[in-house]
Amino acid sequence: MILVTGATGLLGTELIKQLSAQNKTVKALYRTTPPTYTHPIVQWVEGDILDTVFLEEILEGIDTVYHCAAVVSFSPKDIEILYKINVEGTANIVNACLSGGIKKLLHVSSVASLGRMPNSAVIDENTVWNSGDKNSEYAKSKHNGEMEVWRGIAEGLDAIIVNPSIILGGGNWNAGSTKIFKTAYDEFAWYSTGINGFVDVVDVASAMIYLMDSEIKNQRFIVNADNLEYKQIFYTIATTWNKKPPYKKVTPFIASIVWRLEKLKSMFGDKAPLITKETATTAMEQYFYNNEKLLKALPDFKYQSIDVTLGRICNELTMKYNLK
Repeated sequence: MILVTGATGLLGTELIKQLSAQNKTVKALYRTTPPTYTHPIVQWVEGDILDTVFLEEILEGIDTVYHCAAVVSFSPKDIEILYKINVEGTANIVNACLSGGIKKLLHVSSVASLGRMPNSAVIDENTVWNSGDKNSEYAKSKHNGEMEVWRGIAEGLDAIIVNPSIILGGGNWNAGSTKIFKTAYDEFAWYSTGINGFVDVVDVASAMIYLMDSEIKNQRFIVNADNLEYKQIFYTIATTWNKKPPYKKVTPFIASIVWRLEKLKSMFGDKAPLITKETATTAMEQYFYNNEKLLKALPDFKYQSIDVTLGRICNELTMKYNLK
């Protein structure tokens, strides 16, 4: 029996689909968002990873755990919940796995937890964390959450940590990384010169299953298909939908004005800012991630081309939102 936390998120949903396709019995945990995917061998359970008693109960009869539950936000308003879920929640999962005798835990971290070193050497699994100003509160929360897993490993828990780059998938295009697609569809005119890592949600879930089913343990793996310019990503999406691609270059000065205006708007409204100081800064920087360790560890695993990924997701969203 397998437990998946965060099972209604972009990655959790894809993971559930792949596990059930392999006829693996799954207990899927969600907190607030009702599941949209059903399968006879998937048992959906509503609960909270901050509830330690609940976690002990739900882990009865469980052999392995995929911990996907997390909060991804760059809004200053969400700092408290970031640390609650990403750090305290992960510590609760680790403790419950230790006390419940779980055979193996796979924790979904992020490349953000490796630290930000823009315009420098390629970042890999051995990169030393630097707690400087370049790191967002989200990055700090994921780093601290990952430290809880390493603490569990030191206490005898067998675990794997994956560090995906920006995950691309056909989820809710009003939130998360899928918002990239809506922005391109709406013909957003601006582009940045930033570079970041990108990976298909299908590949992330597949790599996770490969790692869980292997003898590999107590290691971390970057999961990243390619390092690409934001401009290239937006251009490909826009042209796939026959939309006007971005044509105005964002300068640091313009970015500083935009995030300040967004901050003012959010102060007098209920919506989170579209762009924050952290996201504006990140969009201007260039980050390069080395994906060789995972490919060497899993010789049968291959990443899909990002162009193929973008085309598939555009088709999925076209059907999902009845786009014309």
